Amino acid sequence: MTEKEVLKELKALGTEQNRKVYKRHGIGGNLYGVSFANLEKLRKRIKVNHELAQKLWATGNHDAQVLATLIADPALMNARLLEAWAKDLTNYVLTDLFSRFVSQTSLARQKMEKWTKSKKEWIGQAGWNLLAHLTMREKELSDEYFERYLEVIERDIHSSKNRVRHAMNSALIAIGLRNGKLEKKALAAAQKIGKVEVDHGETNCKTPDAAQDIGKARQRKRIK
Repeated sequence: MTEKEVLKELKALGTEQNRKVYKRHGIGGNLYGVSFANLEKLRKRIKVNHELAQKLWATGNHDAQVLATLIADPALMNARLLEAWAKDLTNYVLTDLFSRFVSQTSLARQKMEKWTKSKKEWIGQAGWNLLAHLTMREKELSDEYFERYLEVIERDIHSSKNRVRHAMNSALIAIGLRNGKLEKKALAAAQKIGKVEVDHGETNCKTPDAAQDIGKARQRKRIK
């Protein structure tokens, strides 16, 4: 499929109801309102197409950019292009999907270490999202590596930007699920941090209680 063909199909698949829902999640501007089910169907048809992904991302259309994260080739991404895409992030939904894609690249750890220090909300969110992904993917990383980030989360979470707080909280939970030693340290950090306030806009979304989530997940693992 060509870029024009994809955009034409995305436009046809978009609905006013989806646009209303997405706008409540902070997604505005250039938006068709395509369901994730239909985007997944497109992904299966297109498969991996890195050149098309770049063209779709460049349109600035939200649905096209989401699809770009689904069909881009992690093996072909370079640092320059990742930085360019990161600068284009405008909402938490796209940032979550972008982070998941970046976690599959060879540059995931490098970008995480850089982006977790960013003062920009979406780039910072991407960085902490990546840390959560790395806890599951990078088995060779030491406990001490993650302990350093627990200290940063404990120190900075309440003073960080809205969606960065949410991503830091998710990273805290992910670290706590890595192993027993980190579980104890993450739970201790969660107790000191207390309730994490995140503005979820006009939605029913809630911020997980880190201590409760870690405890429940580890208990399920022990039962298994």
